Amino acid sequence: MPTFEHRHYTGRWNTDGTPHYISGVAFKPDNGSLIQNWPQQTYDNGVNRNNSTGRKYKRVIRILKRLRDKMQSENVSGAKNISSFLIECLVWNAALEAFSKESYTEILRYIIVDIWSRTRKDEDCSEWGEVNELKYLFRNSQPWTRQEANNFLQAVWNYIGYT
Repeated sequence: MPTFEHRHYTGRWNTDGTPHYISGVAFKPDNGSLIQNWPQQTYDNGVNRNNSTGRKYKRVIRILKRLRDKMQSENVSGAKNISSFLIECLVWNAALEAFSKESYTEILRYIIVDIWSRTRKDEDCSEWGEVNELKYLFRNSQPWTRQEANNFLQAVWNYIGYT
């Protein structure tokens, strides 16, 4: 897919007097909209979070993605159309204290409850960002909604059989 450079200007200036920007990519799909992404920032932030959580961050993402895949294969409606990137962003916005729990079962339980409760109302998650921290997670420009994320988390909770 052809992409072009997309620059996010920060409002700061480099020492040489040029405007400071963060370089990303963009492309225009057939519907004419503009999709922007910052893969390097997403990668760097993900690596930093993974290191700061004792490598639990990426493992929890993998667990949730595998659950989503299994739920989709069993036609669980709450898992339909849930992207891998949305799952990554939801875990990114989880409370950091979740990763201090003893087991992955406890971590996952904490994260599902935390994110589910904070995605119940727009005002509780309206400032959440993607992993790159350059785009809001729940805005009109996104292909998903807060309600879809909340429904997914409820479906995961029910599927696992937590009580």
